[in-house]
Amino acid sequence: MLFNSFSFILIFLPVVLLVWHGLNYIKKEKLADIFLVAASLYFYGRFSKEFVVLLLISCCITYIISSLIIDLKKAYTSKLLMYFGIILNLGMLGYFKYTNFFMENIAAITGKEFSALNIALPIGISFYVFSQIAFLVDIYRENQEGHPLIKDGELLGKVSPIEYLLYITYFPKIIQGPIALPYEMISQFRDKERRTLKAVNFRKGIQLFVIGLSKKVLLGDNLSKIADYGFKYTYYMDTITGILVLISYAFQLYFDFSGYCDMAEGISLMLGTELPQNFNSPYKAYSVRNLWQRWHMTLTRFFVRYIYIPMGGSRKGKLRTALNILIIFVVSGFWHGAGWTYICWGLIMGILVVFDNLGFIATEGDIKKNYLLRDKPLLVIPKVLGQALTFIAFLISLVFFRSQDMTYAFQMFKQFFFFTWPGFMYKTAEMLDISENYMVLQAAKLYAKGFVNYIYVGSWIVLLLISTVVMAKDNAREIIEKEPKKGQIALLVILFAWSFISLSQVSTFIYFQF
Repeated sequence: MLFNSFSFILIFLPVVLLVWHGLNYIKKEKLADIFLVAASLYFYGRFSKEFVVLLLISCCITYIISSLIIDLKKAYTSKLLMYFGIILNLGMLGYFKYTNFFMENIAAITGKEFSALNIALPIGISFYVFSQIAFLVDIYRENQEGHPLIKDGELLGKVSPIEYLLYITYFPKIIQGPIALPYEMISQFRDKERRTLKAVNFRKGIQLFVIGLSKKVLLGDNLSKIADYGFKYTYYMDTITGILVLISYAFQLYFDFSGYCDMAEGISLMLGTELPQNFNSPYKAYSVRNLWQRWHMTLTRFFVRYIYIPMGGSRKGKLRTALNILIIFVVSGFWHGAGWTYICWGLIMGILVVFDNLGFIATEGDIKKNYLLRDKPLLVIPKVLGQALTFIAFLISLVFFRSQDMTYAFQMFKQFFFFTWPGFMYKTAEMLDISENYMVLQAAKLYAKGFVNYIYVGSWIVLLLISTVVMAKDNAREIIEKEPKKGQIALLVILFAWSFISLSQVSTFIYFQF
């Protein structure tokens, strides 16, 4: 079941909201928690019933380990248990996600034949595995190192099985994040004030959901038709078409992921719980370092908190700091997919972030006190130039991120560096056969056949321009903090109706595959 589906919007979400708030209204908080866990498992089970069992088994094992960490007083034993739990979770993730990748590369090295195993990747496994690792580490730190998890100094303490299951399986985040920390969620589930239905939360939640739905359905899904076709037929792309395809993919990725994040945050807000911000206008970033403070923010936070800092962070010298940054981004690339294209993409991002930290060039508004090689930047460029260069760098890196393999990636670069014009733009633009153009296209086919190709290309350019304008405006979180005016309410109603009508072509989200 997807957020952008009739069954979710018309049945599942209304029923969950009604029962959740109804049970909390009559002070049946524990029963409300049990219901929300059951609803979350049902939601997850609609993707694959078999993997619900895997999810529950991993939750039970991790919860038992975490309970032993709390009960055992010896720090050494608790640490061993924590590492054991982490290894179990990573082992499960590794088996489902990376077995074929490693077997294929071993076969290539040894010269043996490779036959891929039929291993289906459980939806959302990366996200709930990382949540469980965060829980194990944070519980250990609180109980053995005395670090309070909740911001005001309160201890998280003993977590009940239902609280734990709710933290892991909470349906707005289990499929595609954000990767919330234990104290962020469990402390809110324990807060009775948050269980009270509040009009302002409901209003903001609906706004976020509608904004996210329209991003996904009206922009992301339409751009995906262009991107999928372009990267499938890379060898036929001409230079200009290839550049437009790449930009279309960058925009698709933006609207697909930010749309999901908006919908997830909106749903959760209607339930009375705030999810951590995961997406903050990354294409407005003025350096690659700043981009990763805005894109998939909770994933970046996870890697910093549980890998970068334990490796020494920036405390062990400048060379070690640069190496740690590179390691984090290579790991991030490998997390996104089991392929050398993803590893290469992660390495490129890491190198660019290290370059930002060297101190040769800085952007206005993004000047640090200390760089790896200099106290002050050698050159400070205008913010607008920094934003343009950052977007171009990210755009180029996406060639590796989206290409089928390294051969296709190099072929795409070849198209950029050796100018060609075989006229493949018309063929690619035809993929944008959207219902909004139906009447115009029918009229053109009857009375002006020579203009049909121009209509397709024009629609593509208009879609890219609309996407650019939307990204330049306030993001969804900024919009909902302002009291909506009548015109904005009318626009939301139109967007929802338009998106709802377009749900006949329901598609999954890009980050499901990660």
